[in-house]
Parts: sequence; structure tokens; C-alpha cells
Amino acid sequence: MTRIFQFWQAGIWLVLAMASLLLVIPSAGSAHEVRPAYLQIDQITESRFTMLWRTPVLAGARLPVLLRFSDGINVVSGPAERQLPDSIIERSIIEAPDGLPGQEISFVGLQATITDVLVRVKFQDGTVNTSFVRPVQPWIKIEGEQSWFKVAKLYIGQGIEHILFGFDHLLFVAALMLIVQNLRVLVKTITAFTLAHSITLTFATLGWVVMPSGPVEIMIAFSIVLVGAEIIAKERGRTSLTIQAPWIVAFAFGLLHGFGFAGALSELGLPHGDIPLALLSFNLGVEIGQLLFVAVTLIALAALSRIVKVSRGAIVASAYGIGLIAAFWTAERLVSTFS
Repeated sequence: MTRIFQFWQAGIWLVLAMASLLLVIPSAGSAHEVRPAYLQIDQITESRFTMLWRTPVLAGARLPVLLRFSDGINVVSGPAERQLPDSIIERSIIEAPDGLPGQEISFVGLQATITDVLVRVKFQDGTVNTSFVRPVQPWIKIEGEQSWFKVAKLYIGQGIEHILFGFDHLLFVAALMLIVQNLRVLVKTITAFTLAHSITLTFATLGWVVMPSGPVEIMIAFSIVLVGAEIIAKERGRTSLTIQAPWIVAFAFGLLHGFGFAGALSELGLPHGDIPLALLSFNLGVEIGQLLFVAVTLIALAALSRIVKVSRGAIVASAYGIGLIAAFWTAERLVSTFS
């Protein structure tokens, strides 16, 4: 196993180089942001509901998706439209004389896109149902109360999706993997990172600790810059707390990343009565996605190590690449937050 890690230290730069081509595609502000369309329905009387329908604007064009309701839903007011730089928002009032559960909403044109729709329905009793509509099945049947299994499945899936599309979180994990010396240290480091972001994810989601999203996203990006600098220091023979005890630094920065995960979870919303289950499921999904990334990276590099041997300078080059990407994200997030 030690031999595999020695090869891995030499070969991981290849994976990071390929990943860098993907990492520069999204902007800093959307490094781990997935922008689905969004439909929010809130009950205001026994049969009436307010409706907010937000469609993203991509490359100057509105997402070509229209809402179509089943016969039990009538639009009684609106839509009133408001255009934002990145989306168009429509507000309406709808009526469902026989109740909303059991009614269907179709998203005409969604099947021709690659965009999902986040649907959030809130009833007067506090029940909140959250679902994702995919292009392969562009419709939804409104439910009253979701089963515990469906809640767990939804939030586990969203946790996995968030971490696997969270390029800044994955880049931070990859940078940590370059710091460690062997499998034992890797396990300690990833465990510390997991424990830390689980703590702040829980605290922030439950409202016990509140952090503004802008500064948090800036610090997440900057944390990657710092770890990249530590990789370079290590390869040049210097030492530091990060190099000697990477699990401590992973824990400290993991607290920041937990606030980032909490921001994604807050956009989904938590179902009334199932908050602990939804929180646990989302966190479990994040950990599954993180472990998948680590496992796939190790397997790929173990295979590459049989045919590729790279000098220490390649690792330093990888660290510079990590630092440059993260520095770009940091600068853009600073501009976005304070402009």
C-alpha cells in the first residue's frame, strides 16, 4: 500500500491537470452552484396558493419551459413578471378547490433541456415537500406528506450531487491528498474534514450559528490557495503544522466548508417533521460522494502508476495549478460579494 501511495504522489498531477480543464469552466461564483429552475408554492387559504416560478437565463436566453396544470388547478391572478440578470421570476395566485395533493404540474419543454426543476410546496400546517423534476420525467404529482424513505432518498441524492458538482470542495480534498504521506494519514485527514463540516452543516442548518454566505465562499476558495502553498513548501523540504498534522488543518477548514454545504441545503428547504432525517440524509450523501471521489482517484492513480512516473516538479506544478484556480475563485467571489 505504501508503494501505491508513493506512485500516487508522483502521478496525481495527471488527474489534477485533467480536472483543471473542467474546473476552469464554471465561474467562481458558481464553482459549486447548480442553477435549476425553481417552483415555489405556498398555501395561503384552504384552496388558494401563491406561486413563484423562476427560470434561469442562460447565454441571454430564457429557459424554454412552460408550466401546464391538471384540471384541478386554476390560475386566478398573474403572472406578474420580473426580470433579473440571471433569471426571470413570475408570481401568480392559483386555486385548487379539491386540494393540491394529487394534482399534477407538467414542465413543457423541459425534456429538451439539461436543467432540473426544484419544486417546493409549503402547506398551512407547516408541511414542506421538496422534489426535483428531471428532464427524463418532466412532470410532478403533488403529494401531501412525504414518506420517510422518499425524504431520505431525495436528500441523500442531493448530498451526493452537491459534492460531486462542488468543484471547490473536491479540489480542496484533492489538495489534501497531495499533502498526506500514507493511507493512515489520509484516513485521519479525511475523517477530520468530514467531522468538521458535519458539525457546522448541522449547526448552520438548525440556525444555531449563522454565517453570511459571501465571506464563507471567499474563505472556502482561499483555503484551497493556502493548502496549495503548503504542497509547494512540502516539496521544497520545508515543514509546517499542515505538513506534520494535516488532519488539524483539514478540521479547521472543514468547519468553513460545512457552512457552504448548509447554504445548499437551505435552498432545498427542510421538510416539516422530518428535519433530523433530511439533515442526516443530506450529510450522508455528501460523505458518500466524497468517498466516491477519493476511491475513484486512488484506483485511477494506482492504475496510472504502472505506466507513468513523474518527477517532484510535476507535483509542484500541480500545486501551482490548484493555487491559481483557487485564487481566481477568491478574486471573483470578492468582487461578487462586495461590488
